[in-house]
Amino acid sequence: MDSTASSLASLWDRVFGTQPDPDLWVVIATLVAALAVTVPHNVWRIARNAITIAHEGGHGLIALLTGRTLTGIRLHSDTSGLTVSRGKPHGIGMILTAAAGYTAPPLLGLGGAALLAAGHITLLLWLATALLLAMLVMIRNAYGALTVVLTGGAFLLVSWLAGPQVQAAFAYAVVWFLLVGGVRPAFELQAKRMRGGAGDSDADQLSRLTHVPAGLWLFLFHAVSLCSLIGGGRWLLEV
Repeated sequence: MDSTASSLASLWDRVFGTQPDPDLWVVIATLVAALAVTVPHNVWRIARNAITIAHEGGHGLIALLTGRTLTGIRLHSDTSGLTVSRGKPHGIGMILTAAAGYTAPPLLGLGGAALLAAGHITLLLWLATALLLAMLVMIRNAYGALTVVLTGGAFLLVSWLAGPQVQAAFAYAVVWFLLVGGVRPAFELQAKRMRGGAGDSDADQLSRLTHVPAGLWLFLFHAVSLCSLIGGGRWLLEV
């Protein structure tokens, strides 16, 4: 019994305790790595799958929190996704659900930066693993399941087997990627809309729901992502 209690206490301390900040060069190196997978188009086409997971996960989470019934999430190989929920086709719940997609990756990055600034590196990794496992239950296609399993497996392996320095580097790289990568999709959506495409985008759905121009919703997506990058970046660089 004492051994079990001791093991639980040790696990509690490991997850909820604080870990030392990495050296500044690690923080800078992980920022460079995030930029390296976000800026080049060919690399971004692959890395964007992770942003899509956060995007669709944001839709799904807010749908549940606002009382809607989440029926499924699909992730596609072209980095698009679809989250389906049942409930009133209008009202605040539907508006918040629609607005959650483009804002989820940068806000998750901002929350992750806050945890890292407080020294909770392992807790961040475990929370991310838990969210991915919860999302896996709602995935409704094979490609989406594979993507989430591989991503969750990476978090699980690092959080359980890696040493403190590797955990710190991985966590900082992930958060930088959410912050930096969370900026690009809104610009991509803006470019598509300027070419006359993306007529059923989140911004256009929000416009139909609220009678507020889609351009203002697009401005909100830009504001959230850029402010999150600035705020989260300041926290990460204060090591």
